[in-house]
Amino acid sequence: MRNFAALDDAFDVVVIGGGASGLGASVDAVSRGYKTALVEAADFANATSSRSTKLIHGGVRYLAEGDIHLVREALRERRILRRNAPHLVHDLGFICPAYRWFEAPYYFAGLRAYDLLAGAENFGRSRYLSARDTLERLPALRAQGLRGSIRYHDGQFDDARLAISLARTAIDLGAVVLNYARAVAFERSGDRLAGVRVRDEETGSEVSVRARVVVNATGIFSDELRRLDDPAARQLLKLSRGSHIVVPREVFPGEDALLVPKTDDGRVLFIIPWLGHVLIGTTDIPEAQPSLDPVPSEEEIDYLLRHAARYLERPIARSQITAAFCGLRPLVDGAAIKTPRLSREHIVETSRSGLVTIAGGKWTTYRQMAQDTIDVALKVGRLAAAPCRTRDLPLHESILPGTGTKLQPNLACTEDDVVYAIRHEMARTVDDVLARRTRAAFLDERASAACAPRVAELLSHERG
Repeated sequence: MRNFAALDDAFDVVVIGGGASGLGASVDAVSRGYKTALVEAADFANATSSRSTKLIHGGVRYLAEGDIHLVREALRERRILRRNAPHLVHDLGFICPAYRWFEAPYYFAGLRAYDLLAGAENFGRSRYLSARDTLERLPALRAQGLRGSIRYHDGQFDDARLAISLARTAIDLGAVVLNYARAVAFERSGDRLAGVRVRDEETGSEVSVRARVVVNATGIFSDELRRLDDPAARQLLKLSRGSHIVVPREVFPGEDALLVPKTDDGRVLFIIPWLGHVLIGTTDIPEAQPSLDPVPSEEEIDYLLRHAARYLERPIARSQITAAFCGLRPLVDGAAIKTPRLSREHIVETSRSGLVTIAGGKWTTYRQMAQDTIDVALKVGRLAAAPCRTRDLPLHESILPGTGTKLQPNLACTEDDVVYAIRHEMARTVDDVLARRTRAAFLDERASAACAPRVAELLSHERG
């Protein structure tokens, strides 16, 4: 499936970056009929796009801040994504507990407004639960002082699996899509970009890829690529670190998630069932530099354990943590913006040489981000105008078989899953398989490490 030689060609659109925004842009471009290529320096969704809180949501906190437009946009995209990728996006019930008399009516008013903004395709209607009903749904919740709760609905997904689905969709439509292919320089014609020099990270060979327009969709590394184009380019992003911990399902049984809309330091706390485990997050810490593999700090882990304990009958011990991960959010620095904003959360910028950069945003609105990006790119590249087609474009159902010998008793993934990921999903390394194809490394780090040698054997056999 991976064919580096296919880059030795001329394309209408070349996208750099294989995360949510880059993969979305490649699907948008190729579905409009543009000859498209995407190159990713590491693996698809290797950085931020595999390290989210696994939610497709409108953003309840933005509603509290009065940003109706942003919430309405995200709720619309939530509906579109569930329709186009029902194999990856599903409804999840969230419970907001009330421990003070005014919290239940306050939450109910806000969440009913959330329902109304979602319109006819709301995921489910918000309703009040008594303390008894709340504890039946979330038996691990602290009972003392509980006055009831509000239960509402939002979307949950598997971020890295959605990335693979987008990559497969772009390939199905005729795009050239490659991981471990690094953009190392720009090709120019006068003062305009005319393509990209790309290096195969596995062999070291390089190729010049010709392009009518180049899209920078490198997420937290966007400013680095912008400076490769223009060393004087101003800083566009501020980075924020969001950390999560994972614990066994028995720590927090039940089918619903817990949402604490505002902790004492103003953050949002989630405790969410996910793939047979429980995900707890998140933090919001400024980060100075981008990193491909950031690590949660001890202080962040303490923070998550401490705040979760306030809402649980039994505190979670550190020894119960099976995995921890964090991602860096690429937040657009409003002070650096000179061009008009398309959204509060993302921006599309064009440099003097014609590099189109998509910056900011989140998974929920990736499709709208891609549409905005290609709308700009077709003008920069002087491409024949074509309408966006992704609103009603079903995404490739890339589903692991789940058959054969299990890799580890504590993991759901099997040897057949590994072979499928290598043959059909462009997995090139042990980490590709365990972190982003099967999600094992995000669920149980020890079990994942224990089965790594067997995954390496299968990789060796499949790849020669």
